[in-house]
Amino acid sequence: MGNDTTGTARPAAASGSFRIGGDLPVTRLGYGAMQLTGQGVWGEPRDRAEAVRVLRRAVELGVDFIDTADSYGPFVSEQIIREALHPYADGLVIATKGGFTRPGPGVWEPVGRPEYLRQQVELSLRHLGLERIDLYQLHRIDPQVPLADQLGALAELREAGKIRHIGLSEVTVAQIEEARTVTEIASVQNLYNLVERKSEDVLEYAEREGLAFIPWFPIATGELARPGGPLDAAAREHGATPAQLALAWLLRRSPAVLPIPGTSSVAHVEENIAAAGIELTDAEYEALTDAV
Repeated sequence: MGNDTTGTARPAAASGSFRIGGDLPVTRLGYGAMQLTGQGVWGEPRDRAEAVRVLRRAVELGVDFIDTADSYGPFVSEQIIREALHPYADGLVIATKGGFTRPGPGVWEPVGRPEYLRQQVELSLRHLGLERIDLYQLHRIDPQVPLADQLGALAELREAGKIRHIGLSEVTVAQIEEARTVTEIASVQNLYNLVERKSEDVLEYAEREGLAFIPWFPIATGELARPGGPLDAAAREHGATPAQLALAWLLRRSPAVLPIPGTSSVAHVEENIAAAGIELTDAEYEALTDAV
């Protein structure tokens, strides 16, 4: 059998790789760090030590793309990432986001004023212990501020060497096209999963234009996972869970897709990453695609 560092030891590698911005290689199956906080994505997690273990285990299993945001906590998620993983291994990409203020648990308000975004980038650099953020995403476009002003601030920070690539979140194709008249865009992060596919046109645009497409909330299964349903049947066939099949479907859907399932449990992160090794047959993939 030999010493297989890309297979059983680092199972995430089976998901393949993608170059963000054309020059930043990451393993496609990543980890989303929103759940490393308290209830309502607010404050400290119930078990901080377990949150640290989750991050370390994900990296052990081959994850090298971790997605977070300054608003998760706020700042709690970024600080736990630093505690768990700093100094960062070569090739480990930490992506973060800015553009939301958090007045309280479960409350999110977009703020895209240039001075606010500049402050948030500086705070994220400090909280993560980085000199440059590999992928910095505008968490939401603030409708009260010209998009050119919001992205212009990030472009200036990129010129200053504090950001490597700029991404967008929850946008339309028209908004991406407008953004690309201001600055280069490397990625898009929209709600997308087996059940919720309103961003199909955005995914197709991203794939065509060489942008990374990062689906948030990737594990939704809904009615498809009901006993005897199409997801349940395929999961039984593979000896897998419906959630694992939902991730396998995303990985098969497009080579531009970088799923970032999140969890606060080591057992669950191991289960999610094992999905990288599940290969759907053409018939299974088509059946799941058509089931919604």
